[in-house]
Amino acid sequence: MQDRALRYLLAVIRAGSVRAAAETLNVAASAVSRQIIDLEAEVGQPLIERLPRGVVPTEAGRIVAEHAQREADERLLLEDRLSRLRGVQQGTVRIWCGGGFVADLMEHGLASFSEHYGGVGYKITLGTTDGILAAIAQGDADIGMAYNPQAHPDVRSVVTARQPLFAIVPPDHPLKSGGAPVPLRTFAAEPVALFPPDHGLRQMIGRVEANEGFHLGGRLETASFDLHRRFIAQGLGVGFLPHFVVADEVASGAMRAIALRDALLSEARSHLLLRAGRRLPEASRRLLNHLAQHMHAFQNVP
Repeated sequence: MQDRALRYLLAVIRAGSVRAAAETLNVAASAVSRQIIDLEAEVGQPLIERLPRGVVPTEAGRIVAEHAQREADERLLLEDRLSRLRGVQQGTVRIWCGGGFVADLMEHGLASFSEHYGGVGYKITLGTTDGILAAIAQGDADIGMAYNPQAHPDVRSVVTARQPLFAIVPPDHPLKSGGAPVPLRTFAAEPVALFPPDHGLRQMIGRVEANEGFHLGGRLETASFDLHRRFIAQGLGVGFLPHFVVADEVASGAMRAIALRDALLSEARSHLLLRAGRRLPEASRRLLNHLAQHMHAFQNVP
């Protein structure tokens, strides 16, 4: 099987159509179709099922696509090993993560790693939990970070850490931190910052609201973690965030974290993710280990 045909098949399956794959590959759609037809003739079976609104892989197509992804991974490993024989410490690591990980990643992960591996570059993409899992499964990301993700058959968690959702409050808030955990409904009468309805954190909170029969009084709705931090810092109200998102602010006394009693929120975890069966190039492997050791997100909160 030719590398080009396998690469085109992967692109078609990921894009969901021949035309979209051709645009991604910057080639003519007819060239993509020809490669797929030739590959199907070689395999002796259809590899994609053509539907009115795109294509989906057949069972044979899924098997060939898995082989194509393994071939691509092995090619990256070969290039990496040859580079290391020449004494080259470089490469680009593709990272997909949720917005809450960004400050921790930059300040406690990449900053110290880059001191020792200055030749390594990074491509960072922010995504939803579902998008992160898909990028890891499809080989579009080397490393993923997600908060409380669902299980995925093609993705494995190499590190998980207990990172409960806390109520994050200004320093002068009347509730004391360090005491017994309080239920989320404690804040039902207070102005709060909330994420949009389709955000994973908002859905976690929404399930607790539904189970307990109350509603939080949202004053701010935004998907921006930075705006949540600024809302709290200005004394405008309460936010609900994992501890690692505001670890530095809490340590400095600029904010306080109050533990929540609700089981759904208190047992949430951060996950460091890889594709199942994937062997990482050296730069990615070393970065993975460094992130696990140095990022707040992957240290258990008592």
